[in-house]
Amino acid sequence: MILLPLVASAHDIEVQNADGVIIYYNYINDGTELEVTFRGSNSSDYSNEYQGNVVIPEEVTYMNRTRKVTSIRWYAFRGCSGLTSVTIPNSVTSIGESAFRGCSGLTSVTIPNSVTSIGDYAFDNCSGLISITIGSGVTSIGGYVFSGCSGLTSVTIPNSVTSIGDYAFKGCSGLTSVTIPNSVTSIGWGAFDGCSGLSSVTIPNSVTSIGGYAFASCEGLTSVTIPNSVTSIGSGVFSGCSGLTSVTIPNSVTSIGGSAFSGCSGLTSVTIPNSVTSIGISAFKGCSGLTSVTIPNSVTSIGHNAFDGADIPTVISLIENPFKILGKILERRTFSQNTFNNATLYVPIGTIDKYKATIGWKDFFFIEEGVGPGGDTPTTQKCEKPTISYENGKLTFTSETEGAVCQYSITDTDIKAGSGNEVQLGATYNISVYAAKSGYENSETATATLCWIDQQPKTEGIANGIANIPANAVLIQSAGGSIKVQGVDDGTRVNVYSVNGTQAGSAISQSGAATINTNLQPGSIAIVKIGQKSVKVAIK
Repeated sequence: MILLPLVASAHDIEVQNADGVIIYYNYINDGTELEVTFRGSNSSDYSNEYQGNVVIPEEVTYMNRTRKVTSIRWYAFRGCSGLTSVTIPNSVTSIGESAFRGCSGLTSVTIPNSVTSIGDYAFDNCSGLISITIGSGVTSIGGYVFSGCSGLTSVTIPNSVTSIGDYAFKGCSGLTSVTIPNSVTSIGWGAFDGCSGLSSVTIPNSVTSIGGYAFASCEGLTSVTIPNSVTSIGSGVFSGCSGLTSVTIPNSVTSIGGSAFSGCSGLTSVTIPNSVTSIGISAFKGCSGLTSVTIPNSVTSIGHNAFDGADIPTVISLIENPFKILGKILERRTFSQNTFNNATLYVPIGTIDKYKATIGWKDFFFIEEGVGPGGDTPTTQKCEKPTISYENGKLTFTSETEGAVCQYSITDTDIKAGSGNEVQLGATYNISVYAAKSGYENSETATATLCWIDQQPKTEGIANGIANIPANAVLIQSAGGSIKVQGVDDGTRVNVYSVNGTQAGSAISQSGAATINTNLQPGSIAIVKIGQKSVKVAIK
């Protein structure tokens, strides 16, 4: 590298790469390391100095001393619209706030695995950015990191990430797909706000918190499944998602926030689970496509304008003790005037007089008792319980309910929960899975235990980058005292014992499976012995 004179400015040294590009550095960590910085004397005087392709070296030799480059300072490349590509070396561990903000000519970036932190606004308004690879060292995606990256079409978030910050992908209108891994526990406020090209999203079971307006104005979003790990749907989470036609709200949700689904004009029906106690202000306002809504008995409050702007022909209330809501003569009414005037309100048997005497509800012109459309008491069809099978290092979950999505929970050091119909395996698992579909009640939960019967099992090769996947995996399932063991070599004896050591049954494996009928009661623990391997199993 060619040494240039030290100049009076914010940077400590400037060094020219072999390709002729000058990069500016500061000394950090008592002068033992370097950070890339801007040339000017302050953060507003960066002078757009970086152009074309910039390769940041892993180390720099200056004045006969070599130092590693370990960070990119805040504002280092800000506003460098002529920057087309940048190579970040494996020595870099942090990218500062607004480091590449406004680099509109930047088309692709690879963040190496060495990087553990990315500052807020790091790639904000990099409108030319088409692809981004985030290294596995990153544990959180900060606020506004990729906001305004309108050219970004897809992004894969690594399993190391546990949180997606506020407005992290706001305005990424070209984003058509995003994979949220099972490691993520929180999605920040407005994280995907304005991602109008996003057509579907699966939120994994690991997520416990979804910030307000997280998916607001995602007009291309047609369906969404909310996992049963989520207990509340915040303000405006799906507001303005006009293409949304179906949504599955799990039984874990206790509150639906204000404007949560406002402007979702494509929604035709919504079933609110019996776990919900409050429906927020304007929660479903402007959902003009709604043809029916079912309100469970668990609801104790409904905010004003909750269903205003939606002319719903059928309202089913399962509330046995109706409470006051805002009527049709107020601008902040709960339902639209047309709904009050024209819809039929179906109420539980024996409660019609209560409804006719309760403010708001009595404004419904048509109130009928005990029946829903078609003359039947309103019921919700239940998804079929999934079956669990294992083959060649992969679990498969299948429900006979067409279009149902299997929500699984797997106790393991790596994967905790997720959504989908397949998961690649590489360890020992306890599995539970249920099927969910919009407009259907969640299925019963199917359970199984997956284990290996050899101390040094054979391998199945490499799958998803994981080598030495055990071949002798067995899947154990119980139901009504019967235990089925799949994946056992023919001729292998399988014994079942109670916890006190009494033998409860025995069978010889045939066609790769053994079924043992026992008299063990549901809730008790069985010891399943396969060859020399013993496994504890809860009887279902």
